[in-house]
Amino acid sequence: MAWWYQRIWLLIRLPVAAFAAVAIAWLWLFIYPMPADRLTITTAGKDGAYYSIASDYAAFFAGHGIQLDIQTSAGSQENLDRLSGEPPVADLGLMQGGFGYLSASAEKRSRSRIETLANVNVEAVWIFSRGRNITSLNQLQGLRVAVGPELSGSRKVALRLLDQARIDPKDISLSPAAGLEAVQALRQGDLDVVFIVSARDSSVVQTMLSVPGLQLANLQKSAAIVERNPYLETSLLPQGALEARIPVRDTAMLTMLTSLVARESLHPALKRLAIAAAADTNNKGGLFHRAGEFPSLRRIDFPTAPLSRQTLTRGLLWHEDLLPFWWAQLAERVMVLVLPVVLLALWLMQRIPAYMRWALQSRVNRWYGELKFIENDLSQQELTGMDLARFLARLNRIDMAVLAFHCPKDLVARCYTLHQHIEFVRQRLYRMRGR
Repeated sequence: MAWWYQRIWLLIRLPVAAFAAVAIAWLWLFIYPMPADRLTITTAGKDGAYYSIASDYAAFFAGHGIQLDIQTSAGSQENLDRLSGEPPVADLGLMQGGFGYLSASAEKRSRSRIETLANVNVEAVWIFSRGRNITSLNQLQGLRVAVGPELSGSRKVALRLLDQARIDPKDISLSPAAGLEAVQALRQGDLDVVFIVSARDSSVVQTMLSVPGLQLANLQKSAAIVERNPYLETSLLPQGALEARIPVRDTAMLTMLTSLVARESLHPALKRLAIAAAADTNNKGGLFHRAGEFPSLRRIDFPTAPLSRQTLTRGLLWHEDLLPFWWAQLAERVMVLVLPVVLLALWLMQRIPAYMRWALQSRVNRWYGELKFIENDLSQQELTGMDLARFLARLNRIDMAVLAFHCPKDLVARCYTLHQHIEFVRQRLYRMRGR
């Protein structure tokens, strides 16, 4: 131990510092890594409301030094596949209702990889027809109906409603047309009905409303439809709410919530920032909701992210609100990772040498104690020659141990004094043997 103590910087403090540096690097890279500086959000087509919302999010993220790439898709089904795939190909996504726990579908999915950050908007099921007053889904038999492409949310909702209305796919001509393509086909008479699930401010809905002669379906028994589909709600669209004469009467609309979702493994700081983007972007009023109603966690379709409610009610963490995003993340890791490890390393650098010095000093004290016992025995009893020889042997063993001891610099004085005391007792023993 004395040899180690004499090389304390090389053998103790330098390894502790190296271990602290390795521990900080390992914790920083694998346990508490920095957030990525580039994310992907999956939406729908460029002419839909999802793309517009994602564009606002991208501008918000850019203001915090993060690039948000927008991936267009066929719709919510493809968004779900991208987020839940192995590995996931998207970090964030916008989803319409009916794809999570509120879905009435018997289809089983692994939803544990997706979390709801917040509900951000209301979408409606728009059923446009040309020259027909649609009040029941049964009126669609024999018609040419556009329900959207495969993997789209509009198609899934339309097929589910048609199935519940007992309409066999053979009794209807389904078309994958969507967006402006469906608008053009309906205008030219190539389609009879178009299903669209979208918000009011999407370009497709606005274009539909501008086409003369198109009528918006007013489904009867909408409460029964909602009862069978928990993700749906009934909302009243007042007469003339869209245009001067659209709709021509108060209309019951089927609506659902739009959710901002994330893959479960996404960095918590990025989830908080996405929720902050939703709070900054989606707090305005709309056709079916008042200002301030969104973002919210009402009627969620996927498990709620643990930090969603706190972020919605309190905003970003205090240091993220006070500092720029990247400086906040750096400061957080310095406080959580670097500072505790550095303090522990400094404590070990002080305590280990202190313990070693205490152990070495205890050894010297133990020799002093043995020497004191010998002196007491010499003073308190009549000694024979054999007793003196035994004491002298004990004294020589102590002296040999002291000579073999690699004395540190700060104990040299004590070791030198001990050696002098040993020599003094040895001379006393020699004198007693010569009596």
